[in-house]
Amino acid sequence: MTNSILIKNAQIVNENNTFLGDVLIQNEIITKISSVIHAPENTAIINADGKYLIPGFIDDQVHFREPGLTHKANIETESRAAVAGGITTFIEMPNTIPQATTQKLLENKFEIAAKDSYANYSFMFGGTNDNLTELLKTDPKKVAGIKLFLGSSTGNMLVDNERVLEKIFSSTKMIISVHCEDEATIKKNTAIFREKYGEDIPIKYHPVIRSEEACYLSSSKAIELAKKTGARLHVFHVSTAKETHLFRNDIPLEEKQITAEVCVHHLWFSDKDYEEKGTHIKWNPAVKTETDRLSLWEALLDDRIDVLATDHAPHTLEEKNNNYLSAPSGGPLVQHAVIALLEKVKDGVISIEKLVEKMSHNPAKLFQIEKRGFIKEGYFADLVLIDTKKPQTVSKDNILYKCGWSPFEGTTFSSTITHTFINGNLIYNNGVFNDDIKGKRITFNR
Repeated sequence: MTNSILIKNAQIVNENNTFLGDVLIQNEIITKISSVIHAPENTAIINADGKYLIPGFIDDQVHFREPGLTHKANIETESRAAVAGGITTFIEMPNTIPQATTQKLLENKFEIAAKDSYANYSFMFGGTNDNLTELLKTDPKKVAGIKLFLGSSTGNMLVDNERVLEKIFSSTKMIISVHCEDEATIKKNTAIFREKYGEDIPIKYHPVIRSEEACYLSSSKAIELAKKTGARLHVFHVSTAKETHLFRNDIPLEEKQITAEVCVHHLWFSDKDYEEKGTHIKWNPAVKTETDRLSLWEALLDDRIDVLATDHAPHTLEEKNNNYLSAPSGGPLVQHAVIALLEKVKDGVISIEKLVEKMSHNPAKLFQIEKRGFIKEGYFADLVLIDTKKPQTVSKDNILYKCGWSPFEGTTFSSTITHTFINGNLIYNNGVFNDDIKGKRITFNR
C-alpha cells in the first residue's frame, strides 16, 4: 500500500528561495514539487494555506542522556520533543554512561534509537586519551563523526594529551567535532573566585570563569593543529566574538576543512540574563556579553559560522537549582529552538531562507548526509509546516522534555509548528503524535 500525502499551497522554503507550491510525498520520498499538483488516487491532502514548509532541522549536537542518565532524559522523550519542535534528525554526543568510546557501546545506542527514536538519528564516537585503535574502526558511511572534549569533561573523555590529540587529528579523515575550553585557564579562574566567595560564587561570574580567553586559547590551538595535520575539524558552540575571526567565509562550505557551529542559547541570551535566569542558563561554554551575542549573529550571517544547533542537554530542576559550583551546565532546547529562531526572522535579524540554510541545508552538506536537509525530488520527506500567525506561550503544561522545564518558560513565541513529517510519515500533527512509526539511522555519502 502506498503512503501518499499531498501538501497543497505551501510557502516552500528551499535553497535561498521561497515560492508557493505543492509537494507530493509517496512512501518515504518527495516525488514531485510543482506550483499545482493534482492528487493521485488514495492520497491524503493537507492544506498548507499561509504556512511555511521547510526541510526539517538537522541538529548536529544533542545530549539525550541514554544510557545511564535517564532520570534526566532519554532518547524516546527527547526525540519526541525534538519532532514537536521541527527537528527531524539529530546527532547525539558520546558522554553518556557508559561513554560511547568503543564500537560495541556506540552500536548499543543505535539499537536503542532504532526502537525508540521518533526522529532520524546518528551518534558520535567519543575519543579519549587511549582509544585510537577503536576510534579508527568507526565507519564513515554509518556514523556522524568523532567527538573530542578539549575542555569541560571528566574522566577519560577529556583529551588532554597533546601527542594523542595530534595522532587522532593525523589518523582519521572523519569530521572531528570539538568542545573547546582551556581547562587550565578555567581552573585558575575558579580558584580566584573561590578564594573571594568560597563555595557561593555568584552565577554572574560564570562567563568570567569560563572566559573568552579559555575559549579562544583552546579553539585557536585546535584550528592550528587541524591546519598542521590536514584534519577535518568542526568547532562546536562558538561563544565569543574573538573566536569568530578564526573562521573564513571566502570559500564554499563544501571546500572548508574547518567549520563552526553556534547554538541557540548563545544567540538568544547574554550575561544580562543571569540575574533573572540564574543557573537555568548555565551552559559550557558560558553565555557571554551582548557584544559577543551580536558578533555571533554577524558571523552566522556572513558565513564564518556554518550551522545552528541546540546543544540540548537536560538536567533535572533539582540539579539545576543548586548553587553555582554544584549546578550542572546545560539545558533543554530541542522543542523551542526553531520557534525561538523564527522570532529573529520576524524581527528582521535573519531571513527565513538563511535560517533554513543554517539549520537544514548546511548540516546536511557539512556531514555529507544522504538525501536529507533539502526539499528536493528524490529526497527523504523530512518536512515541517509552520504557522507564523499562531502564537504560543511556553509553560509547564506544554513542555515535553522529561526534565519538565525550559529556559524559555513564560516566553510567548509568534509561531507554532503544526506538522512534522519524518521519512514521509506524518509523525506530529497539531499536538498529536503517531507513536507507531520511528525514525531511521541516517547514512553518509563519504
